[in-house]
Amino acid sequence: MIALAAERDDWVVGYQDEVWWSRFAQPSMHAWADDPLRLVQRHKRKEDPEPAALACYGVYVPEWSTEPGRGSADGGPADASMLLRFVCGRPISHVTTAFLEWAARRMAARGVRVWVMVWDNAPWHVSAEVRAWLVAHNRSAKRRGHGVRIVACGLPTKSPWLNPIEPKWLHGKRATCEPDGEVGTMELRQRLCAHYGCENLSAIKQKTA
Repeated sequence: MIALAAERDDWVVGYQDEVWWSRFAQPSMHAWADDPLRLVQRHKRKEDPEPAALACYGVYVPEWSTEPGRGSADGGPADASMLLRFVCGRPISHVTTAFLEWAARRMAARGVRVWVMVWDNAPWHVSAEVRAWLVAHNRSAKRRGHGVRIVACGLPTKSPWLNPIEPKWLHGKRATCEPDGEVGTMELRQRLCAHYGCENLSAIKQKTA
């Protein structure tokens, strides 16, 4: 499917994944120095009302990486290859379908007709609800003659290679960590959106009974 997408101008390969952005856990860092750089591990205070981590959905489209971004957090050019959306709570099936619908609209606006979506076999990816939504979504796109059809390609359970979006997550954690204090949820979101060159949109909310 990746090779087929490369032959078509209106197809893209987009690698999808979720990540938790911690306000306290520090990423591993490397520095050329006799005394290695070490970040102080922090912990959530009992009186802190904000969540300790933020859940986030993302899509990485490698062929968009050559496009100009809006500027990263460190003043350099942002990577235009990422679509990012935060979540209230944790990743679950109906939040996954809401994200896929949003991402498909963004791709349609760029002239994409088919999204070859590579993702892992997380329970909220392979659930009956998500599978049924994908079938209905693709039927609707075909019937209307426009919109983005999504071809879901699951990574093998013991895949010999990582999802290419995972290094993007690591670079984001390193670029937005706070070495000398705590960072609030809104500040963390702003830093991440600036780093990836994404809009700081409202978080996707979970349905309540």
